[in-house]
Amino acid sequence: MSGPIVVAWTLTAVFAALVLPCVLRLVRLDYGRLGTAVRNGDLAELLLVVAMVAMLSPVGGPIPAAGWQAVLALTAGWFAVSWWKGRRSGHAACGHHAVSAAAMLFMVTFMPHSDVSHGPWLVMSGPGAASALWLSLVFGVVAAYFAVDAVRAGVLAARGTGDSGQVSRWVCRVIMGLGMGYMLLGAAL
Repeated sequence: MSGPIVVAWTLTAVFAALVLPCVLRLVRLDYGRLGTAVRNGDLAELLLVVAMVAMLSPVGGPIPAAGWQAVLALTAGWFAVSWWKGRRSGHAACGHHAVSAAAMLFMVTFMPHSDVSHGPWLVMSGPGAASALWLSLVFGVVAAYFAVDAVRAGVLAARGTGDSGQVSRWVCRVIMGLGMGYMLLGAAL
């Protein structure tokens, strides 16, 4: 990930902090009422938050890029199929998680990785990450999607509901969307 080291550490801390609400939602064990789609979404959110920490951290992470590619490809596929099967019953969250995992897979695959003292760990860095015009266009379009989704989720979080878990999901989605948009926009420019 290119940019000042202070920004990288700040974003790493922000995304690391998102692990807590994700885990707290998972241990509440009220999925009998909420359904398996919500549980699967919470699990995906936790996985994507951890992947963001690995991508943004200046020191890298213990999982090589190929490992993240496999995990993110499976996650994108799982949620794409879940969205397709449930598209008439309002499984829009599955579609969003599929897009999120696919965007992260795309970043892991097409953005350069630092090989300076981090071995095979996933560290994104360097200017000119998306040198091809088509990559810049794809990154720009997907960054716009995440920006719009973050605004939409922010409005829903501000409206609030009686369920603190749902508000937590919307707030996490705002932060994740802004972070993804930032990373993608940085790659597009």
